[in-house]
Amino acid sequence: MPFTFIVSKALRFVLTLAFLVFGAIAASPARADAVDDALAGFTTDKYDDTDKAIQGVILSGAAMGGAIFDALGAGRLVFDPQSKTVLYKDASGALKLAKTGEPAPAELAGKPLKTVRLNNRLRRAVEAASGAFELRSPDRAKRIGAAKAIFKTREPTALPSIEAALAAESDPKVKEILTQARAAIVVGKADAPEADRAAAAATVAAVGDADALAALTNLPADSPPAVSAAAAAGVAAIERWQSVANVVQNLVYGLSLGSVLLLAAIGLAITFGVMGVINMAHGEMVMIGAYATFLTQAFIADHVPALNHASLVIAIPVAFLVAGGVGVLIERTVIRFLYGRPLETLLATWGVSLILQQLVRTLFGPSNREVSTPEWLQGSVEILGVSLTWNRIAIILFALAVFAALQLLLRRTSLGLQVRAVTQNRRMAGSMGIRTARVDALTFGLGSGVAGIAGVALSQIDNVSPNLGQSYIIDSFLVVVFGGVGNLYGTLVGAMSIGVANKLLEPWAGAVLGKIVLLVAIILFIQKRPRGLFALKGRAVEA
Repeated sequence: MPFTFIVSKALRFVLTLAFLVFGAIAASPARADAVDDALAGFTTDKYDDTDKAIQGVILSGAAMGGAIFDALGAGRLVFDPQSKTVLYKDASGALKLAKTGEPAPAELAGKPLKTVRLNNRLRRAVEAASGAFELRSPDRAKRIGAAKAIFKTREPTALPSIEAALAAESDPKVKEILTQARAAIVVGKADAPEADRAAAAATVAAVGDADALAALTNLPADSPPAVSAAAAAGVAAIERWQSVANVVQNLVYGLSLGSVLLLAAIGLAITFGVMGVINMAHGEMVMIGAYATFLTQAFIADHVPALNHASLVIAIPVAFLVAGGVGVLIERTVIRFLYGRPLETLLATWGVSLILQQLVRTLFGPSNREVSTPEWLQGSVEILGVSLTWNRIAIILFALAVFAALQLLLRRTSLGLQVRAVTQNRRMAGSMGIRTARVDALTFGLGSGVAGIAGVALSQIDNVSPNLGQSYIIDSFLVVVFGGVGNLYGTLVGAMSIGVANKLLEPWAGAVLGKIVLLVAIILFIQKRPRGLFALKGRAVEA
């Protein structure tokens, strides 16, 4: 029998014995001499002594055991070679005594200290020991985190502590996770009863995530037939569920991408539909909105830090007004002289886009600018095994809110009535006393302002740089043409359709080929329906 195998078995037996007595010892105060003896093992700089020190800390029931193991695993446990004093650095870097957690004496703070070294075997032992201390924590979240960590590592030496925690646990949710952690260990234990291992495989399979799949696929090759069959059935079930979850996740990501395209394209749909202008500078309106968000956050951080949490909300009207003002300026100084000449308008707005990009590079530099995400948009939520970030969810809801607001504006206000009249028949609207030139300027400003709002949303998921708008301008035109020029419902359906189709095609064909397939499909569709999904109606349109 190989020597390393014997050592491994002996180590496992010793740690198991230590964990068995851990619960009884933890209830009584730690003995000072036992803690001192355990900590002394860390000062010899030998792996075997460090192993004994880990066991000694467990057996002593040291009050600072959790902090010691956390520091040891993170490489923050140190000792003074001369005085043999063991210390650790907390998360802030402060030096503290390992025995008591009190600040280290001043004479130790300036001395050269040595870090306690670990190898792979000791790292597993540290992780199991750390989990044992966390499992008895009064904090429910810490107990859940420790159980999940043990489920992931499946360290056999943690089994006694898991079983002790199960016996003492009263919280149903924590007990469920502890049961799953125990099953993840038992399913791989060669000396466990076959029936227990098969039942454990079913318990692990019910978790259904990547860690469960790893636990079932890494079983020993000589596992009994019943265990292998249960594991194979669990693997098949997990893979089936993961395929469904991947589709659901791609659908959600597609809706998120569609929401981004909707925000970027909806302003273009308004200007394109009313004025017939192919505005190649529309992407730069998105960029201006993103930089307005950056400047708003910087101003609030410097002058009104109490409003930092609301800076993103405050940036929305700021970006709308700034981008809308720039849009009106472009319409009054460039576009108004080029109506009826689409090629010249396209070239002129393309030139404007280059000017705006260079202006931003001159003012802010070519590098990316950081726009922070507020705390209430950070993190994610898991629904049916699909992880969704809050900022993506917020963008979807925000895009729908902007769409609803534009619908109210166009259908319930006098400006909306005039815009719809000009869209359907410009000459008749002019003959009825509507100032079409004013409507054109306000419409261009409205479309540009909505693009600025899109920049606020994009600042949360993309780099704020002078090239930000260029990434979305082509897709925005595709959305407008596919949905129907000037029709907001068509823009909504077109944006969501293209976004979902993009994300569903990526796993099958790749990102580049998927876009090519989608582009070809849209071209073929436009051959059959040149006016898009929802064609506008009106005498001027139908003429």
